Amino acid sequence: MTKPVIYQLLPRLFGNMNSQCVRDGSIEQNGCGKMADITYDVLRSLVQLGVTHVWYTGVIRHATQTDYSRHNIPRNNPHVVKGKAGSPYAIVDYYDVDPDLAIDVERRQDEFDELVMRTHQAGLNVILDFVPNHVAREYHSIAKPNGVSDLGEGDNLEMFFAPDNNFYYLTGQSFAPTMGCGDYCEYPARATGNDCFTATPGKDDWYETIKLNYGIDPWNGNHHFHPIPDTWHKMLHIILYWAGRGIDGLRCDMAHMVPVEFWHWAIAQVKRQYPHLIFIAEIYDVALYDSYIHYGGFDYLYDKVTLYDSLINILINNHNASELSHCWQTVNPWRDHMLHFMENHDEVRLASAHLCDDPMIARPALVVSATIDRGPMMVYNGQELGEKGDEAEGYRGADGRTTIFDYWSMSTMRQWLAKGKLNGRHRLRDYYKKVLRLCNQELAISQGEMFDLMYVNPQLDRQYAYLRYHDGELLLIVANFAHHEVTVEVNIPSHAFEHLHLTEGNHHATELLHGDKSQFRLVPDQALSLTVGTNDAVAWKFFDK
Repeated sequence: MTKPVIYQLLPRLFGNMNSQCVRDGSIEQNGCGKMADITYDVLRSLVQLGVTHVWYTGVIRHATQTDYSRHNIPRNNPHVVKGKAGSPYAIVDYYDVDPDLAIDVERRQDEFDELVMRTHQAGLNVILDFVPNHVAREYHSIAKPNGVSDLGEGDNLEMFFAPDNNFYYLTGQSFAPTMGCGDYCEYPARATGNDCFTATPGKDDWYETIKLNYGIDPWNGNHHFHPIPDTWHKMLHIILYWAGRGIDGLRCDMAHMVPVEFWHWAIAQVKRQYPHLIFIAEIYDVALYDSYIHYGGFDYLYDKVTLYDSLINILINNHNASELSHCWQTVNPWRDHMLHFMENHDEVRLASAHLCDDPMIARPALVVSATIDRGPMMVYNGQELGEKGDEAEGYRGADGRTTIFDYWSMSTMRQWLAKGKLNGRHRLRDYYKKVLRLCNQELAISQGEMFDLMYVNPQLDRQYAYLRYHDGELLLIVANFAHHEVTVEVNIPSHAFEHLHLTEGNHHATELLHGDKSQFRLVPDQALSLTVGTNDAVAWKFFDK
């Protein structure tokens, strides 16, 4: 069983080598990364980092302020586009590829297929975004296969809700966001993507998107799922289209805003044809986890509101590390399905002044996130190099996040790629490599049980200690969130010996992150003395003498 290690990669930024980007710059001013920049050598360097899957973000064509009309691509009204480049989550054509990412715009579909082939040849799997809840306000497919009708085609514009309408229509009202919409006209107005059922969304709403109708009447909550709504059929066709292009998984944006009944119906059909395809849900409501896994059919769910939020609170708000015990207990029925991360495009960068400032401070959180369970681990491009995301790139300003709305570049990634030594030395990246490759190489992490030691170690407040065990292989992991080196006494209870069938006595041990070797005597209810560096972790692997 492989533990997925996912690398979220934003092609628009990843390969852009322009060091002179200007705020709100056009593609001509700031440049843009291309699919062709993601070379075989780049991909192999990710394999060496420990990555198994690449999530390509922003591949499907979305609304943009860049004019591609010379290529017969309709222009988008800038008043309903966020940023010069536009949001990857305001899809304007589900069947097309973003022309920004192509060397030859006319060959953009072929260049994507070549990227998929190159990724597979490097030994990696391909994950794409699927954005099922909403589309760009000017959605219109120019690349849909013959015989496929467009979203909104055939809708009854006189009905706020009709089961087979693809959108919700605010009849008798024009679209009039509070910040204005210039010369953009929409009548009747359609509901906005964040469940804003008024014609006057505000600047903090997803005003550039329109909500898709999956057969739920928002006024009374009634479900109209029989017969199958038109939107279901159209969205299933889109999933099957991309599955047929050779991808290996879909990360489903705001999956909990789409009824679980749709996922139950759609995922089962997709997996009959493509059983290897994995589905990842962006979801933030723990109460929905069980249904979206066991009924909906998702393989993995975001572990944001439990593990991620707790780790951030421990890192920057001085919370007690023992809170992590509550995290796994909360999600215990679904632990193998939880996708862990410390960064993605929505979150503040760890190295940002808004968060840790020094990315080395986050090392213990990285180790816990990667090794606490059998579920997948994800990193965001530049995270392994300490990308800060502190520039005021354009649409959202200096918020500690790397922009998804603008043409920009990442300084750490530019410098790393410019060196031409994709597997050269880099202090932080080397640490990530050690941690992520543990996910590849250690069966105790990818397949083993986890045994929490905090209940017998109440003296630990800025450290978190646990065991990982599989078929005779034992790892003792201690993460130190303190800003100083510590020597801690870690007790292993008799119950752990009984439950994991541990062998009492002398053991040789190797520390997997730093290479130290030692000998320990493992005895029930007797503490081991361990030294852990500042904002660091140890992972001791024990061997019978």
